[in-house]
Amino acid sequence: MTSATRPRTSHRALTGTLATLGLSVGMVLTTAAPSAQAATWPTPNGSQGVSSTISVSGTKDYGMKRLYGTGDLGSGGQDEDQGPILKLADGAVLKNVILGAPAADGVHCEGSCTLQNVWWEDVGEDAATFKGKSSGAVYTVSGGGAKEASDKVFQFNGAGTLNVSGFAVQNFGTFVRSCGNCSTQYKRTINLNSIEVTWKGGRIAGINTNYGDSATLRNITIVGDSSRKIVPCQKYIGNNTGKEPSSNGSGPDGTYCKYSASDVTYR
Repeated sequence: MTSATRPRTSHRALTGTLATLGLSVGMVLTTAAPSAQAATWPTPNGSQGVSSTISVSGTKDYGMKRLYGTGDLGSGGQDEDQGPILKLADGAVLKNVILGAPAADGVHCEGSCTLQNVWWEDVGEDAATFKGKSSGAVYTVSGGGAKEASDKVFQFNGAGTLNVSGFAVQNFGTFVRSCGNCSTQYKRTINLNSIEVTWKGGRIAGINTNYGDSATLRNITIVGDSSRKIVPCQKYIGNNTGKEPSSNGSGPDGTYCKYSASDVTYR
């Protein structure tokens, strides 16, 4: 799905240390009044420019190093055809890394993958794109956070199941989007648990009812959205022609959008 180009500004990580509060690694809920900085963001352990996509197989632990795009990966734009900073092979595990600005198209998972304690300071086109073709593919995002995503954070283009837990997101368009107009479409399953969502934002999950998608939301905390403008689950009628999909309602229905009022807390 396309989005308008916007100027990019580098947003360096806030100082602080990783902590937990009854959640997965890397996510902190504050008890103070809602603010634009509800999560504690990690301090990078050095920085590295990346001029061409890094391929990852097996397990790669960056020890909280910041990676950022240079050269062809350094435009900082919203172009759909730009490459990712990191491309993960089927079964790869990526741990403890910060993607700074510019972040290009973030991370691509070619099949099942695990992203553990991965942080995006300033999302480029997307933070991560999941592209596996098997209905049995499982993509796991545990801990971490992302901010400054004018369009999408997680783009779900492939088949299978996406599980996200213990994650913090702020200033975004859509947190997780099942592709609405990919040339090849699949049934996609999205499970979100213990997510801290900080205003401003548009939609937490976007799914296609006509392909049998579902999004299950549990333990969602929305910070600073006093008018409750963020849509927890938006339904669409997807297509494979490249056209922008039409909306198909929103809110819990037990089939496509699986959550109840008690699963979403406002602070």
